[in-house]
Amino acid sequence: MADTSIQSIDADEGEFPDVSDPALYQSDSWEAAFTRLRHEDPVHHFSDSMHGPYWAVTRYADIMEVELNDAVFSSSSEWGGIQIQDSGDISSRRNFIRMDRPEHTAQRKTVAPIVAPTNLARMTDSIRQRTGAILDDLPTGTDFDWVDRVSVPLTTMMLAILFDFPFEEREKLTFWSDVGLADINAPDSPVRTEAERAVILQEMATRFRVLFDERAAMEPKFDLISMLAHSDATRNLSDAEFMGTVMLLIIGGNDTTRNSMTGSVLALHQFPEQDRLLRQDPGLVDKLVSETIRWQTPLIHMRRTANRDTELAGKQIARGDKVVMWYVSGNFDETVFPNPSAFSLQRPNARRHLSFGAGIHRCVGDRLAELQLRILWEEILRREMALDVTGAPERIYSNNVRGIRRMPVRVVSRA
Repeated sequence: MADTSIQSIDADEGEFPDVSDPALYQSDSWEAAFTRLRHEDPVHHFSDSMHGPYWAVTRYADIMEVELNDAVFSSSSEWGGIQIQDSGDISSRRNFIRMDRPEHTAQRKTVAPIVAPTNLARMTDSIRQRTGAILDDLPTGTDFDWVDRVSVPLTTMMLAILFDFPFEEREKLTFWSDVGLADINAPDSPVRTEAERAVILQEMATRFRVLFDERAAMEPKFDLISMLAHSDATRNLSDAEFMGTVMLLIIGGNDTTRNSMTGSVLALHQFPEQDRLLRQDPGLVDKLVSETIRWQTPLIHMRRTANRDTELAGKQIARGDKVVMWYVSGNFDETVFPNPSAFSLQRPNARRHLSFGAGIHRCVGDRLAELQLRILWEEILRREMALDVTGAPERIYSNNVRGIRRMPVRVVSRA
């Protein structure tokens, strides 16, 4: 359960803590602030935040209203993009998640086949084989970092396969993802300046451009680079759009799955009765997947910008206003998810979570993320592996990704 130490804030003061502060998520002390917002001012205007003025949308229903009204609430980079930080640095270059219709639709269709049901079925056996090998290599009775030994290797290998990226270079993919999403103010950020980030991501783009040109000269293959190279919508991307699209695909295939894998172990440690239920009934794995993605909420927020004057929950939103959907709050909305802080495999509506977004920008790789998490737990249960989290997780400094940097775990026993 999240640390609710922030509840010590005096509610009578009438001021809300700035929920865009990454420190709230690093300390895992965000929950009480959002509970207050949902109850007292669910569409609240922060006029002087660390990221400038913005509207904080905190209730599930209001978030869905913004998500589904893409004609008014723009994702386009020209309006500021999808993060509370305005677009402008090189990590926020234009790509299809930062586009509105019709451009968004054409580019999204280019990569969607990689995660179509038929292809997921083809990949299932190889995902299961890699997962089993990782688990079988874990020590018993000795602490290790779950993120380093399980979550990162599994997602990195999956990315390499999706891109048909040279397998011996696959660790670059995780590094580039970390660089692209890093808050440069974080103590352990892999980059300290936007200029440093720009250099590294240009190196990424250069490497991918070589692969892109090679695939363009070949017959079409079933990998993301080849799809980009042979689609009318993406074969002639500008350098900036190419970099942004590659960065989006790397991040999209990495962070949600990585942090859900880690969050699932943490959840069952914090709620041991749910762990017992799962082991008594392995058929609850599908429930585990959805509840983990709700409870962990790997993506904390998504931003839109009003392209015309409008109204939301009785508030007057002006053209150009920044509107931030706090998924982490919507997933803990008591009116939709009773007792939201609890992790429950018996929650009947966990699949209604907001972690994948909704509408035209719903995560294109949602089913692949679910598949990887489901296979991980099927293989853990098949091996009768008992896991113990032996120390507090180390969370990242970010208001974007609710990530876990390190988490000590021990395999207590296995079949």
